[in-house]
Order: sequence, then structure tokens, then C-alpha cells
Amino acid sequence: MKVVILAAGVGSRLGHGLPKALVKLCDNKTILDHQLENLKSVGLENIRVVVGYKAGLIRKRHPNLEYVINSRYNVTNTSKSLLVGIGGLDEDVIWLNGDVVFDHGILHLILEERGENLICVDNKEVGDEEVKYNLTSDGYIKKLSKTIQDGLGEAVGINYVKRETLPVLRESLMECQDQDYFEKAIEKSIEKGERFKALDIKDNFCIEVDFPEDLEKARKYCQENIR
Repeated sequence: MKVVILAAGVGSRLGHGLPKALVKLCDNKTILDHQLENLKSVGLENIRVVVGYKAGLIRKRHPNLEYVINSRYNVTNTSKSLLVGIGGLDEDVIWLNGDVVFDHGILHLILEERGENLICVDNKEVGDEEVKYNLTSDGYIKKLSKTIQDGLGEAVGINYVKRETLPVLRESLMECQDQDYFEKAIEKSIEKGERFKALDIKDNFCIEVDFPEDLEKARKYCQENIR
């Protein structure tokens, strides 16, 4: 199983002048440090990081990781970073956004349910910025985007795809426009007959750090729970 971390973006809304993966949480620990510790705690050490903006800073902090570059990071979105990230792979893949702070219990849930493609979701009230979802009658993802009006909650940016589904996802990512999020490719894959189960993670802490107030919550979690 491969883990792909999408860390190519600029993250300008935080105003730190750094890739969001390198923003500090607590005790000099960055978001990427936190993610790597969580992954390794459950035995996931086959990790690839997609870099772009100030890639050298990430490489310097973690020189022994595998890296691939989205050289068009400044004119593309996560669909194209994920396309780069899964390049050449022929195995199960967990992928996550490089700005997600989360409890490692989510990874245990994924590993327990990995017989199916999975989208981690939290059925809380959401705003305009979050990626929302709705479901089929049997609990599989029907729609997945920021523009859904009847969303049941948030897709948190941690997902899993089986090896058998990877070619369809890759094809769908290639069909996406440069500014599409990878969720568009998931919708395209669903239209082609693939199924993605909604994995409820609401009992575990998880936050995408988009704005300063998100970072404040992530830092509070770090201070109280991470040693």
C-alpha cells in the first residue's frame, strides 16, 4: 500500500509564506511531521509526497522521503497533484491533503474497511469552503463537491482507493480541468461505475487547515493530545 500526501500548494490564506505542510503546530512539530508520525504509528511507511511551492524546504526537513513534483502547482489544483502522485503506481493507495491534522484512529478505520474504496467524512454542519457530500440509499458517495446544496457533512481530505480502481481514477483525473479538485475525478469515477463508501470519522479529530482559525484549533489539539 502506498500513501500519497498532496503538499504542492501555496496556502496563501494563512500568510506564512510556507507550504502548509511546514506550518508549525506545537513543540516545533509541523503539519507534515504530525502526518508522518500518524502514518508510521500504524505501519504505513511507504510514503510519497507531491511537492511544488518551495519544494526545497520540504525536502530539507524530510530528506529521506520519496518525492514527485507538480511543476505546474501554481496553475493547477489537487486533481493534477493527485495525478502526479499516483503516477506509475499499481497498488492500493491512501491519499491525503497536506494540510490535514487528524487523529491516527482514522487510519485504523481505513485499514479495517479497506476492502472498499473509501472517502472519509464527518457529518457535521459545514460552510461554503468545505467539500460536501451526499449518499445513495446504501451509504455510498453519490455527489462530492463544494457546491452541493443538500450536503450531509464534510469530506475531510483523507481517502483510499483499491488497486483495481486506480486505472479508472487515473483516467478520470486526466479528464479533469487544471483547476478541478480531485473530488471531481471521484465523481467521474462513480459515473463510470466505481463505488466509494462513506467512512464516518466523526468520533476522531480531523481538520483541514484552510484559515487562521483552523490553525488555532489544530494547535490546540496538538497541545492537548500530541507528545
